[in-house]
Amino acid sequence: MTTATEPARRGRPGYDRDSMLEVVVEAFNERGYDATSLGVLAERLGLSKSAIYHHFASKEQMLEVALGKALDALEAVFDAPEATSGPVVDRIRHVIRGAVLVLCEHRAFVTLLLRLRGNTPIELEALRRRREIDRKLRAMFEQSRAEGTLRPDIDPRVAERLTFGMVNSIVEWYRPDGPITPQQLADSVLELVRTGLREPSSL
Repeated sequence: MTTATEPARRGRPGYDRDSMLEVVVEAFNERGYDATSLGVLAERLGLSKSAIYHHFASKEQMLEVALGKALDALEAVFDAPEATSGPVVDRIRHVIRGAVLVLCEHRAFVTLLLRLRGNTPIELEALRRRREIDRKLRAMFEQSRAEGTLRPDIDPRVAERLTFGMVNSIVEWYRPDGPITPQQLADSVLELVRTGLREPSSL
């Protein structure tokens, strides 16, 4: 069986793996992963069930690849040099801005990630990776409070949850064709975080 890390199979005309995955993720988000059968996907794609296997070995692999797309992008934000070195305030700015931009660019895939219930090993692994992302931001807030750049009356865990709660809500209302650009949205989120969590002249 192929895995999420193996090269994509050569697909039928009209779809490559990425374009097919976009349709698949849309269906997962609308109907729920468990309720979306291979038959539903075949109808959405206008392909036979057997034709789908030119791209993916199973529905489970579709989920794994889709979740990996969201998680890889978010983890890359935290693994960047700007997030791993330098003043903690600058690192926090980088990861918040980066997370907003990832949600705008990969909105459907992040939506799928945020709606997971942990019903399968693939989902449980994705949830583990998501918790690790949460932990990294919380550690930054802990360091910020220790340095005196985060308000001492706000618990770092609460700060992390409120920040990611605001960022994650973007998937529910943001539209790429709307009047707000991803950069403008990132600026607005950063300003709200800055004014709500900072000690004077810090964030």
